[in-house]
Amino acid sequence: MRVFVAGASGAIGSRLVPQLVSAGHQVTGTFVSAGHDQQIKALGAEPVALDVLDPQAVRRAVLEAHPDAIIHEATALGSMRWSRNMDRGFAVTNRIRTEGTDALLAAAREAGVRRFIAQSFASYRYARAGSWVKTEDDPLDPNPPAAARETNAAMAHLDDVVTAAGGIALRYGGFYGAGDDGFAGLVRKRQYPMIGAGDGVTSWIHLDDAAAATVLALHHDGPAIYHIVDDEPAPMRDWLPVLADAIGAKRPWRVPPWLAGLIAGSAMADMATQSRGASNAKAKRELGWTLRYPSWRQGFVAAYGPAAPAAHSSARAVSEPRDSAS
Repeated sequence: MRVFVAGASGAIGSRLVPQLVSAGHQVTGTFVSAGHDQQIKALGAEPVALDVLDPQAVRRAVLEAHPDAIIHEATALGSMRWSRNMDRGFAVTNRIRTEGTDALLAAAREAGVRRFIAQSFASYRYARAGSWVKTEDDPLDPNPPAAARETNAAMAHLDDVVTAAGGIALRYGGFYGAGDDGFAGLVRKRQYPMIGAGDGVTSWIHLDDAAAATVLALHHDGPAIYHIVDDEPAPMRDWLPVLADAIGAKRPWRVPPWLAGLIAGSAMADMATQSRGASNAKAKRELGWTLRYPSWRQGFVAAYGPAAPAAHSSARAVSEPRDSAS
C-alpha cells in the first residue's frame, strides 16, 4: 500500500516506518522539526513537512501523496513541559488529537482513503472500579481527575471520530524502549517515587511490538478499537522496582498519596493509586499479533540493561505522560 504516516519522526513513528517499508509498503512520513526530513529519508520514506493543525496543509499533503491508508501517530509530547496540571501540559497534543484528527479524516474522505489508523491510549482511562484489567468494551472513567478532563476528552474524541469513520483506534500502552533519558531517567535520579501501596495498574508496550501491531492493523477492516499492550498489566509496586533494577538505579522512594498530590498533582496521584490496566486478548486474537517482549519484565532489561543497544542512549523512554513525539 501507499501509506501516509503523520508523526513519522516520533517515538512510535520512527519504529513504524522501517517495519512498513520492510513489509513492502511505500511510505510518506510527516515531520515538524527541522532536520527530521533526513531521518525519515534514512528510514526509507518520503518526508513531508506538515503541521497537522493546518487543515489546508493537511489536505494538500494527503491529496499529493495519494495514499491507500493513513496512520495518525502525531503528538506534541516530545517538546512537552511537565505540569502539575495534566491538561496544561497536554494542551497542544489535545488539539492534535481533536483538530488534527478531524483534519486528517476530512482529507482522507476527500482523497477516498478508507483505511485510517490512529494512536490512542489504554492506561489510566478506564473507570476506577471493578476489575483491575479492562477490555475494550469496558466503560471509560466517567469522572476523571479535574486536571485531566480535557486530556481524557481529547482521547475519547479521537476514538469516537475514527471509529465513526470506519477506522481503527489503537489504544497503546505506555511506550518504552527508546532510551533512558526521559521517564527512565527520572527513575535513575530517584525522582519517580512509589506512591502509596503502588496499587495503580499500568499496561506497557515496547515500541517495536507496538509498531508490529500497527503494521498488522493495516490489513484489517474497521471500525475497531484494540489494546496494543503487553501480556502483563501490573501495579506500580511490581514494575517500578524492576525498571529501577534494569537501569541500575536505587530502589524508588515511597511517598504517601497526599504528598504526591501536592508535588505532582492530584491527577498523577490518582493514576498511580487507582488506574486500571488493559487486556490485549482481542488484538492478539484478531490481528494475529505475537509480541517480541510479552512482558515488561523482559522488555525493561532488553531496553535499559547492560546489553541494551548503545544507539538507544540518546532517545526517550515514554509513558502516556510522554508517549510520543510528532
